[in-house]
Amino acid sequence: MERNRCDITKTSVRWLLPFCFLTVLLFSACGPQLPESFTTAGKQPDIYPDYKGVTVPVNMAPLTFEMAQEAEEMVARFTVDGEELLCGGNKVQPSHDDWQGLVAQAAGKSIDVDVYARRDGQWTKYKPFKIFVSKDSIDPYLSYRLISPSYVSYEELTISQRCLENYDESVIYDNILCSEEGAGKGQCINCHNYQQYNPARMQFHARQNLGGTLIACDGQLQKINMRNDSILSAGVYPAWHPWLKLIVYSTNKTSQVFQVTDPNKIEVFDSESDLIAYDVERNEVTNLENDTTELEVFPCWAPDGKTLYYCSAHFEYADTIAHTKEIIRRRQEVKYNIYRKSFDPETMTFGERELVFDAAALDMSATLPRVSPDGRWLVFTMGKYGVFHIWHHDSDLWVLDLQTGTPRSLDEINSKDTESYHSWSSNGRWLVFSSRRYDGEYTRPFFAHVDKDGHWSKPFELPCGDPDYHRQFLKCYNVPEFMKGAVTIKPREFAKVLKEDAVPVKYVGKLKK
Repeated sequence: MERNRCDITKTSVRWLLPFCFLTVLLFSACGPQLPESFTTAGKQPDIYPDYKGVTVPVNMAPLTFEMAQEAEEMVARFTVDGEELLCGGNKVQPSHDDWQGLVAQAAGKSIDVDVYARRDGQWTKYKPFKIFVSKDSIDPYLSYRLISPSYVSYEELTISQRCLENYDESVIYDNILCSEEGAGKGQCINCHNYQQYNPARMQFHARQNLGGTLIACDGQLQKINMRNDSILSAGVYPAWHPWLKLIVYSTNKTSQVFQVTDPNKIEVFDSESDLIAYDVERNEVTNLENDTTELEVFPCWAPDGKTLYYCSAHFEYADTIAHTKEIIRRRQEVKYNIYRKSFDPETMTFGERELVFDAAALDMSATLPRVSPDGRWLVFTMGKYGVFHIWHHDSDLWVLDLQTGTPRSLDEINSKDTESYHSWSSNGRWLVFSSRRYDGEYTRPFFAHVDKDGHWSKPFELPCGDPDYHRQFLKCYNVPEFMKGAVTIKPREFAKVLKEDAVPVKYVGKLKK
């Protein structure tokens, strides 16, 4: 493999004269060179990942790419305001320092990119494209669950974190640390969540062997047994209140079936689900919604802490067969709408539910609501039916303007395949979401910029040091969540607490002040 080469030509000397600047460019005598002889293509280059025309944050790690079809060699020239960066080799891989200098110069503007590729000894120059650089920074960390798209090796999964300003990745928790050989000794971990992007206040669940909910709060780490005779199940999908030590969960009886002829090869569904609230300090839990004809799921707080959003589907059983069999037979009837409940932080009381978006009236199903930090936009997923849209190829992202009540499909960032889990950056200018747009099998994190008026940019894939990394990496990125810093608890600290007995919750009729 040919070694990648990069060199930067900088504006090195500036002479200050009255009313003008005289710029002298000093060019390096070594490094990659632009070909002297080439043919010109009438189109832009076909590159992977596709970074043509994307908008990136000023603090994002360098964008690396290669030709989608193999080339013997390539050279890319990045230019902005007289500053030039040349990268050559069989892949374009700018160094961190060179890239940061370039995007700092381009903040609020764009970088022009010229690509030359050599095949069969002949160079071709392609039409240039732009990379726009936003002054809006992005949160420095992203966490996600890495899991195979196969249920044969589901125990081999981690919750991991990646620094978005470079390529550093580390493991928050490795599921293998507490999994053992033998029947009933397996384990699964899921549903990591943070309070206001704070890595010091996080939680995730362990299922099956050594099951429980791990809650880290300001240096204290505890394993909670949230199962109780008065609630449907242990907590599942979580939502931390913006500042109170309060977590709302859905409680779910979840099942799955493998489908032979349906293009959605796996169907995951809830036969029952409710909402509960958990007081972290008091270790108390109470029911919020437990209507047997409603399937409540996916709670989400508004940033002001005074409104709880969630999804619910009305479904009545005939009671002639087992519920799990009936709901899978009637699965295309299950349509989730988005609701909200008011909340008073002073009295710790919730109001009645209010319909926000009637997806069922459109013969559709809406799930995974997330409200922007400014309270203006609500992004959610939309599919034809059901609750687990990550397995549905028709799943798209939609946005609801909470000021006007106007919903629409986010066609600017949707693809022909699955879009699903998503979360907002803390400044509300970036959305990360899981997409299967490249191959229909593996979810990858993509980022899109949105301005204050709701204009969205073309999304871009998580940059990697090697642009071919994701095409070689056989894991899915599940539930991407922004963080303001790294989780510092070590994996073995989590494992140690998981091996301890869980603290049982206390059930109460209502929350206390």
